[in-house]
Amino acid sequence: MNKRLCLLLSLFLLNGCSREFIEQLYDVDYTTTNRFANNLASLPGQFTKDPAELNRLIGSFSGKVKRQWGDDNALVSSKRQYVKYTDGYQSRAHVDFDRGIVTIETVAKTEPEKHLKEAITTTLLTPDNPAGVDLYSDQAIELKGKPFLYEQVLDQDGKPIEWSWRANQFADHLINTKLKKKKIRYQQAYYVEIPLVANSSKQRGYKYASIIKDASRRYDIPEDLIYAIIKTESSFNPYAVSHANAYGLMQVIPKTAGADVFKLVKKKPGIPSPEYLFDPRSNIDTGTAYFYILRNRYLKDVKNPTSLHYSMISAYNGGAGGVLNTFNKNDRKRAMNDLNSLQPNQVYWALTNKHPKAEARRYLEKVTAFQKEFNQGKI
Repeated sequence: MNKRLCLLLSLFLLNGCSREFIEQLYDVDYTTTNRFANNLASLPGQFTKDPAELNRLIGSFSGKVKRQWGDDNALVSSKRQYVKYTDGYQSRAHVDFDRGIVTIETVAKTEPEKHLKEAITTTLLTPDNPAGVDLYSDQAIELKGKPFLYEQVLDQDGKPIEWSWRANQFADHLINTKLKKKKIRYQQAYYVEIPLVANSSKQRGYKYASIIKDASRRYDIPEDLIYAIIKTESSFNPYAVSHANAYGLMQVIPKTAGADVFKLVKKKPGIPSPEYLFDPRSNIDTGTAYFYILRNRYLKDVKNPTSLHYSMISAYNGGAGGVLNTFNKNDRKRAMNDLNSLQPNQVYWALTNKHPKAEARRYLEKVTAFQKEFNQGKI
């Protein structure tokens, strides 16, 4: 049951950024491919086709969470929200990368402080390896390797946390000095909040600097653009997932952008697996290679380099079709001519004001703003 459930959840429960791209350019089979199942082939076809069975499986997962946390307090992971349940769904960790807050809490009825301490140490020592963490069960995490939050959280002495003794020491300190309580449904929840360091986004970004530089050189795509896309897509969260089955730092969808990169750049059949895309090096390589495809294939007729730059960013989110539809919905050749007749600032205005999708309009604004921040040393 758990394996089947994990395969299906991400399609319905997560929030992604590239849905417009899927809808406009591809005839997509939304059957999920999910890293959290050990054997994708073991899922019988009827489970993807029988709505009643599908609803039952989804209800089983959400029911386990809601039985402990209630309808209003159920959380799931997304692009910039890491959520992991443990301890029979009694405890959970929630890293909010936008707010810069780690919240660790438990609703255990007996020895809640003991359960909370275990949840704190587990969160602090969770490894920087998404392939080893099942976000859609209460499965225990194997705590080995460099922690995910290393140098993003500092203990009471201002030290980064890498080893179990320091994590346990910090957990005791938090419980003794920072413990909070609140009512969730009809039960008491015990929790602590830990701030991420002020430059936590930079800390996460630093880890991928050499990978980004390599990808930039390989595909002749600017480093600031790659950084800005990762910041926009996942806030440098390697655990990022979306309802459109987009994975990892650059939120690559295996069956669309991933398939294009394999076919047109890598010259090999098939599509990248979720495990492949959760590897930071493979993910950044694939996402950057897709920009290469946008520049040299789908948008190759855009003449002005700055207009092309804006169009590529918009297309990464809303598809090349979305870019052209901004200028003419019925005639793509005319749309390209109209685009090329405009100055870059006019192209930018059109894509941020007239694009058919509001999300794509905001996306271009966000990415270009983050590019500026990167060049000012803020990312």
